Order: sequence, then C-alpha cells, then structure tokens
Amino acid sequence: MLKAAALVALGIFSAGTALAEEGEIALLHADTDIKNVASLQRGARNFMNDCSGCHSLKYLRYNRLGQDLKIPESELAKNLIFTDAKAFEEINTGMSAQSADWFGKQPPDLTLMARERGTDYIYSYLHGFYADKTRPWGVNNLYLPGTAMPHILYYRQGLQKPEYKNEKDAKGDAKMVLAGVAPMIPGSMKPEEYDQYVRDIVNFLDYAAEPIKATRQTMGIFVMLFLLVFFVFAYLLKKEYWKDVH
Repeated sequence: MLKAAALVALGIFSAGTALAEEGEIALLHADTDIKNVASLQRGARNFMNDCSGCHSLKYLRYNRLGQDLKIPESELAKNLIFTDAKAFEEINTGMSAQSADWFGKQPPDLTLMARERGTDYIYSYLHGFYADKTRPWGVNNLYLPGTAMPHILYYRQGLQKPEYKNEKDAKGDAKMVLAGVAPMIPGSMKPEEYDQYVRDIVNFLDYAAEPIKATRQTMGIFVMLFLLVFFVFAYLLKKEYWKDVH
C-alpha cells in the first residue's frame, strides 16, 4: 500500500520528458488569494488528505500554519497531523525513508513549488490529466508530457480524453498535435467544485512557499504611502530652504 502511494506521488513534478515548451499549451489562471483564510484552511485540509501521505512541506511547521490560518492547536492535532509529529515540528510526509530505495528518489518536497513553478502551472497541471493507454498508469498530462504520476484526483475530477488538431510542421507537412482535453468520465465533483478544490490546494501551496507574503504585501502599501507623504514634506522643506537662493 505504501509503495503504491509512493508511486502515485513520484511523478507530480518530475517525469520522463520535459515540460511542454512555454506557449505550446496556454496555462490556466489559478487566481489565488493568500489573504483568503477560508480558502487556505480548505487548502490545508485538501493537501493533508490527498498529498501529505507522499509529499512534505519541510520548511513549514504545523504551529506556524495553525497561527497563520487561525487553526487552534487542538484542531491541528485532530484534523491535520496524521503522523506522530508534534505541533512545533516541520510538516514531513509519513512515507518510509525506504521509498528512495524502492523507486530511486523521494517524492519531492512541495514547500517552494509555487515559487519555483508558479501557481498557474500547479493549477494547470492538476487539471491537465487525460487518458493515455500508452502510459504505465493509463494517463498523461498536457503540461508535463510523460509524467510518471497517476491521476490521484481522478475520483474527484473524473477522466478526460485528449483532443487533437491538424498543424503543419516546418516542412509544411500536416500532423496531429495535442491541443487540449475534454470530459470523458465524470467524477464525484462537478467541474466548478473541482476547480475550487484544486484552487484551494494551490492557494495553500502559495502560502506555504512564503508564509509572510500577505504581511509583506500589506506592509509594502504602508511603506509606499509613508514615502509619498515624506516626499511631500521633504519637497516643501527644500522649497523653504532654497526660496531665497536665485
């Protein structure tokens, strides 16, 4: 069971082939808002339920998460800590250290993934799975062709089928090119529900990558206002000093 879980997670942001070139398939817009505490709370729940069995957030501590997301420590222990970790410890996966020996590498830590790849990429990736019988797990991904990750959220989103279009290559020959995906088998969630579910996860990962980001942005506004007011006074003072100089 644990080995299967590791395989599920191994390919999320690592895979056989490189990411499709930028502009080949446009990324979806995540439209995250790290000031939306309710979304962050749902995202933390979703991440812990669906991702933390394989992926860690080793640069974030449970108690910092609880403090920022306004989650009491008792609720952390009850609903978000699924290992024997204490509230002051980092968020590590419960996966055995032997997983690296089983599969060649550990599933990646996701703490800084939103800063490395961007929220739009993660959001698009979790929407981009489609059925592909040539792949070991029966699925591929628009945004990471050849991904080794099974579609772990298929029961929520359902399965999608690929859509192709005719394009001419550099020699002028027509060829079929993957252009997008379309619904094939429905999941337990409606499309708008799945969108929100994934958006909350991405929003949480955006927070995890820089917990002080919301505070920094708010502080930046006050700093700019202070500098603006200070500039006005400095300019008036300059005029007063130089008013008699011709």
